[in-house]
Amino acid sequence: QVQLVESGGGLVQPGGSLRVSCAASGSIHAINVMGWYRQAPAKEREWVAVISSGGITNYADSVKGRFTISRDNAKITVDLQMHSLKPEDTAVYYCHARAPGRWYWGQGTQVTVSS
Repeated sequence: QVQLVESGGGLVQPGGSLRVSCAASGSIHAINVMGWYRQAPAKEREWVAVISSGGITNYADSVKGRFTISRDNAKITVDLQMHSLKPEDTAVYYCHARAPGRWYWGQGTQVTVSS
C-alpha cells in the first residue's frame, strides 16, 4: 500500500502563483509514475500533469506553459508549481501515484483562484 499526503493549496488571485506538494509513504519502492489530477465542482476528475521516475513529464494542454511538475526520488515527493492561475483552475487537486497494477490517490487539496 501507498499513502499520499498533499499540502499547499489555498486561495490565490487570478494571475497569481501557488505550489502544491505531495509526500508518499508505505510501499514506495513500487511507485513509477506520479502526478496530479483535479476535479472542479460538478465536473469529472481530469488529468493535469504526470512525471515518470526518470523525470519525463507530460502536461494537459490547459496547463502547459503555466504549471511545472517536479519530483524528488529520494524523498518520494512530487510538487506542482502553478503560475498565471485562472479562475478555471479552481478545483480540488489530487496527488496520484502508480505502481504495477495499482493506482493510488491522496485526499486532495483545494485550490481556489478568485479575486
